[in-house]
Amino acid sequence: MKILVLANFGMGLYNFRKELLEELIKQDNEVYISLPDDEYVPKLKKVGCKFIDTNLERRGTNPRTDFKLLLDYVGIIKEIKPDVVLTYTIKPNVYGGIACAITKTPFITNITGLGTSIENKGLIQKITLMLYKLSLRKASCVFFQNQSNRKFFEDNKIVKSKTRLIPGSGVNLRQHKFEEYPIRDEKVRFLFIGRIMKAKGIEELFKAAKMVKDNFPNVQFDLIGSTEENYNEEIDKLEKQDIIKYHGQQNDVHSFIKKSHAIILPSYHEGLANVLLESASSGRPVLASRVPGCVETFEDGLTGFGFEVMNVESLVKAILKFINLPYDQKREMGMAGRRKMEIEFNRNIVINDYLQEINKIMDKENQNEFIREIS
Repeated sequence: MKILVLANFGMGLYNFRKELLEELIKQDNEVYISLPDDEYVPKLKKVGCKFIDTNLERRGTNPRTDFKLLLDYVGIIKEIKPDVVLTYTIKPNVYGGIACAITKTPFITNITGLGTSIENKGLIQKITLMLYKLSLRKASCVFFQNQSNRKFFEDNKIVKSKTRLIPGSGVNLRQHKFEEYPIRDEKVRFLFIGRIMKAKGIEELFKAAKMVKDNFPNVQFDLIGSTEENYNEEIDKLEKQDIIKYHGQQNDVHSFIKKSHAIILPSYHEGLANVLLESASSGRPVLASRVPGCVETFEDGLTGFGFEVMNVESLVKAILKFINLPYDQKREMGMAGRRKMEIEFNRNIVINDYLQEINKIMDKENQNEFIREIS
């Protein structure tokens, strides 16, 4: 069987879907991946994937380049003739879905989050919703990573096909193994992992860090991630004032999680936050916005603390509440988070959900083929 995967960049595919790709290849399927070339492509090739270099502007909204992407997808599908297509993130979902409808190819879509184009009301939102409605009408199954996103799509009559709720991308419990809590010392280390951009709540985090450091100089705020928006000047300024420590983009985030006492994510919206799953799996408490895609990953007061989105005062209160917890309670929060990941977010759950839906597609195709032969 041939399986084509449409994605927008290699890091997400390798870090969060490698196990699914490995399982599909293990079952003697030919797996093709269509995405822009990057440093993760050699790793994906090593897994056994066949790479198709595809030009895709992740954050652009140029109709000409987007239409070319649609034509590219149609061409790729006609050439490969996949039995099923898997799509991830907005542009592969939209234009890949339309291409599959044009070529009458079964496909499974994964809604990894609404994204700013939908979250921000206006013309771009209307266009995006219209395109989604067009692209998803022929989907074999649409996976959602949180119930709020699924309800939004259903309420706006964007999806008519089968939908299914999955626990995000799940978490690899072996790779993100439980780590003993950092030894008791005077420092309290908070870690932010994510793209440095407004929608991740970076502005609220900067303001909160300043306020906390004024009263608790022993607190350390570590930041990891690429700067997708222009915050370089602000970061340099805050580093000179010893308010934050910025470590840039890192391939090995686990070593940073291991040294931290808690993870902070003040994001405005998520599909289901992988960094929170990975951190909780490693035994670290979670401090996160009370928004869909974050609230599912922790139990408020048991495995972490929530705070109101876009609210610096609420974020500061959550940070101070955690700082003032006894050491043993912080440690127990991390252990409880690990147990939650083992029960609810094991990546094998997601892999099995995909295999079930792919098998349903193939069973249906085999039935149709049999009917054609006896007709």
